[in-house]
Amino acid sequence: MKLTIVGGGGFRVPQIVEALSHRPGDQLDVSELCLFDTSAERLRVMIHVLDQLPIVRKPRITATADLTEAVTGADFVFSAIRVAGTEGRVRDELIPLSHGIIGQETVGPGGYAYAMRTIPAALDLAHLVSERAPNAWVINFTNPAGIITQAMRQILGKRVIGICDTPIGLVRRAARTLGHREAELDYDYIGLNHLGWLRSVTASGKELLPRLLDTPELLSQMEEARLIGPQWVRALGMIPNEYLFYYYRNREAVAQIAAEEKTRGQFLSDQQNAFYRAALAEPTRAAELWDAAHREREETYMAEAREVAGDGAREEDDLEGGYQEVALDLMAALSGGPSARMILGVSNTEASTGSGRRIIPALPDDAIIEVPCCVDTDGPVPAPVAPLDGAELGLVTQVKACETMVIDAVTTKNRELAWKAIALHPLVDSASAARQILDEYCEAIAEVAAVFE
Repeated sequence: MKLTIVGGGGFRVPQIVEALSHRPGDQLDVSELCLFDTSAERLRVMIHVLDQLPIVRKPRITATADLTEAVTGADFVFSAIRVAGTEGRVRDELIPLSHGIIGQETVGPGGYAYAMRTIPAALDLAHLVSERAPNAWVINFTNPAGIITQAMRQILGKRVIGICDTPIGLVRRAARTLGHREAELDYDYIGLNHLGWLRSVTASGKELLPRLLDTPELLSQMEEARLIGPQWVRALGMIPNEYLFYYYRNREAVAQIAAEEKTRGQFLSDQQNAFYRAALAEPTRAAELWDAAHREREETYMAEAREVAGDGAREEDDLEGGYQEVALDLMAALSGGPSARMILGVSNTEASTGSGRRIIPALPDDAIIEVPCCVDTDGPVPAPVAPLDGAELGLVTQVKACETMVIDAVTTKNRELAWKAIALHPLVDSASAARQILDEYCEAIAEVAAVFE
């Protein structure tokens, strides 16, 4: 089996290889791991890191700067691309922040700028997969995952699936806190990428979520509750995805990010550039250098949220898991291994359900949402979930409308539509500021400007 990683010089690639090495060969037999990247230097560093990892069972690893070669004959394609690199992320975050609006990689204007310059590359990849590897499954890591998956589905249909480790991480924390294994629980989760809620957790038909919400000692073990505030989580009656911090505590988030010496994007850009430079200078230490940088990255994840919450360092248990585990669970189920249950980015009327009914009736058929799914060789089948209503439905509807506008703005080269998408996001409080933000993105990021030329 051939697995291709598009963005194969990226920082997280070793995590995938490490996780892959722990999978039984009879469940997931990857004979070739092909790494594609536009940067020869980053590819070279990753090859050094992978060669030095203390792993016995590795697939044959190849590297190429030719995307057609990388995709041809692939059984699975992991899409993990970052157009304009970490420098683009820095601008994504700083530009809205200068207008007093949230500066974050996937939430609000920053996520939309990232999407605008990424959609053309994602569509090119989708076309190439349809021509050179028509039976391949594409597992999309690329952020903002909901928007990119929705755009790629225009070409590949259900054979592209969006993944994120945040929802399943929430479920696993709840299971651990309640003294259960994830497999012992049924759960109800619904929303969009980085915008969802865990609304029910049951074991043998008994609802456990109220006990978790009403017991301070248990609720304090949930990272999401510590970040967002346990009183507010109890008031909601459900546990939000950690990215709801930027919505529920937006004022504090903007103030904290603005007060930091560096944004998250600046920190990661400096850290990763330093890592790649050091690994090129001392290739025999590449794995050692990567391990140290990776640890620091995970420990500082959402540091601004913990600063606001006074939460201190991350718990050791919260450092576990990651995109790679979700992707490989999905890959194993799709390729004939054990069926799996996981939260995935799928369409609002996933074709394999056969019902044709919308999971969230207020959203279009092709809207990508995140819900629990059962997965086998035919693909994901969404599990039944309770209706989404109230304020949560309103928020999801507004954000999804803006996400769809971003896709339409890029595919039609309509700059005014891009302005509307930014202006109508619930965390943007001024259409005039939104226009300035878009203009500054086009001035500062050539790949965004190119979309509308």
